[in-house]
Amino acid sequence: MTITRPTFTIGVSLKMYFGLAETARWSKAVARIAATHDAFASGIVNAFVLPTFPAIASAREAFAGTAVAIGAQNLHWEDSGAWTGEISGPVLRELGATYVEVGHAERRSAFGETDDIVAAKTAAALRNGLTPVLCVGEPERVSAAEAAKWCVSEVRSALADASAHGPLGRVVVAYEPRWAIGAAAPAHSEHIREVCDALRSTLVAIGAHPGSTVIYGGSARPGLLTQLDGAVDGLFLGRFAHNPVAVGQVLDEALALSRSTLVA
Repeated sequence: MTITRPTFTIGVSLKMYFGLAETARWSKAVARIAATHDAFASGIVNAFVLPTFPAIASAREAFAGTAVAIGAQNLHWEDSGAWTGEISGPVLRELGATYVEVGHAERRSAFGETDDIVAAKTAAALRNGLTPVLCVGEPERVSAAEAAKWCVSEVRSALADASAHGPLGRVVVAYEPRWAIGAAAPAHSEHIREVCDALRSTLVAIGAHPGSTVIYGGSARPGLLTQLDGAVDGLFLGRFAHNPVAVGQVLDEALALSRSTLVA
């Protein structure tokens, strides 16, 4: 008998909700769950946490010895220079970050980040050995086919230069319909499935980023991974992960789904 188990990617962005002390408490509580959870012991979950910049070091310390990686919520497209108030890929690596979020809808709407900026930041992440968490999503409610077309275009734009000329590396594409961020409920399951299928096919067609995955965010919460049942490679959690218990529940789901898909 050959046993095939899916690997899930579970990410958490803490945005700017927590202060330093609260981030440290949350990190220690989630680290205690991660240290003993069978989802990590069996190797079926990859996980990352994105705290605010000043909390990266304390989060890294809290998660030391666990399988949870630490990342950042943003980076500059240049590696050094006169960029007051910015942070570079090399500095994030020095801090111990291995993931970085790029292209979030809030960065686009509030800070005017364009497709060109997102592409430059994606390339900066990859050349510095950081896994970009590339956020894509349609701005308004449209059909799944229209949403897929929009999101595929965003992925191709963000990866065009890196895929053609290097640097290469794994990418986590986070599908977050902009209209679902902070909403009462996530997008409908079939909508998510159709868009994520298109994104997976696009990554395969590009072919330059082996090991890449497609996860869902946008009001993601416990119960959604089970509901989607294989439609995504994982979840990108926001406010619904503020309670460490909820993180444990998502890990429980990933483990249960893995066990239910044993293949003879």
